Amino acid sequence: MIQSADIREWRTHDVVASGGRKVGTLEAVYVDTSTDEPAMATVQVGLPTRRHLVFVPLNGAIVGPGYVKVDYDRSLVKKCPAIGTDDVLPVEDEAAVFAHYGLPYRPGANGERQLARR
Repeated sequence: MIQSADIREWRTHDVVASGGRKVGTLEAVYVDTSTDEPAMATVQVGLPTRRHLVFVPLNGAIVGPGYVKVDYDRSLVKKCPAIGTDDVLPVEDEAAVFAHYGLPYRPGANGERQLARR
């Protein structure tokens, strides 16, 4: 299990796909609001003048010196629903991120978001 206390240190680390190729740079970590455990990360991808953020699940991720290796293929990560580098994920788009990876989406009992940025 990845320790929540360490997640602030991951910013600007390379995010590497399951095949070993770099996907982009880690921008932020999102925790599951029901467990407060790291659940997803945003990864900065794109050309220098056209950067955007994509989400990638952290289940099965391995943290190494200067990198976070995720358990997903690079092409799948790059095709994930994206947001601008200064944007936040709209609540109505949160379920689409989970669906992209075939993961169950479980909002809170009162409709609270499943993800919170740390």
